[in-house]
Parts: sequence; structure tokens; C-alpha cells
Amino acid sequence: MIYTKTGDKGETSLASGARVPKTDVRIEAYGTVDELNSWIGLLRAGVQGPDPWMEDVQNQLEWIQNRLFNLGAALSEAPGKWIGETDVTQLEQWIDAMQTVVPKQHAFVLPAGGEAVCRCHICRTICRRAERKMIASEAPQTELKCINRLSDYLFVLSRYLAFKNDEKEAIWRKN
Repeated sequence: MIYTKTGDKGETSLASGARVPKTDVRIEAYGTVDELNSWIGLLRAGVQGPDPWMEDVQNQLEWIQNRLFNLGAALSEAPGKWIGETDVTQLEQWIDAMQTVVPKQHAFVLPAGGEAVCRCHICRTICRRAERKMIASEAPQTELKCINRLSDYLFVLSRYLAFKNDEKEAIWRKN
């Protein structure tokens, strides 16, 4: 049965078993991580094709979705170690690899372009919100570091997708 009726009065359970209001900062944090995960699923749907680089991005995004589930488990106080420094290092390696491909950035980039690029920017902004919610919930440092690096990854991925798809980046112009 999908419905338990235990949340009908505005409370839910953390993985630790503790009952908290659905407005608790921890619920807000992992709820935003869950939202991000759904948007990354939509991003994955827009990055498909026969090119080997698209398969690499698909694999990276699938890995990220799995880590976001791990992050949700950590934020819901599930016992165990869910996110580690190796996760942060993996994101950094992918960022560094993409940075060797894209042109050097000389200006602020607007969140615009093709559909996949725009989806990256939506994911990036939701990721930033998740980070703020995680800070408010006093999430562990490794988890904060990982979500911060993920927003960097999503920004660089937006530039990488624009470059690979021969799209001109939209540059911010002050006026």
C-alpha cells in the first residue's frame, strides 16, 4: 500500500525514526535535493544521442542522481556514511575535464541557450537552494562540500553542452 496516513496531520518520520513537522529544515533540505534529482532526470532526457560525449554526460548524471539519493538519506538521518570525499573528488575531476574543452570564461554567462543548457541552469539554481537549506539544517561539512561542488559541475556542464552543441553563450551586459 502506497499510503500510510501517518503524514495526514503535517508530520513525517526521518530515517532515524524521529517524527518532525513537514516544515522542518531537514525535510526542506532533502525535499529540495529530491526536487533537484527530478530536474536532473529531465536534464538527462535532453542529453541523448549517438555521440560518445553524450554517453559520458549521461553516465555522470546517473551517478549524480544516485549520490543525491545518498545525500537525501544522510539528511534524513539514516545511519551510515552516505557521502564522502571521493564523491567531491569525482565531481572535481569531471569539472576539470570539461574545463579543458570549453573556452576560457571572460564574462558572466546568462542562464540561456539551448534547452539542455537552460535545464543545467535550472538544476544549478535548485542546487544552490538545496545548499542554503542544508546550511540551515546544519548538514555535515562533507555533504555541504559535495552539494557546493555539484553546483559548480552544473555550471561548467552548461558551458560544456553549449560548446559541444555549437551554441553561442549568452553574455551578461551591464546596461
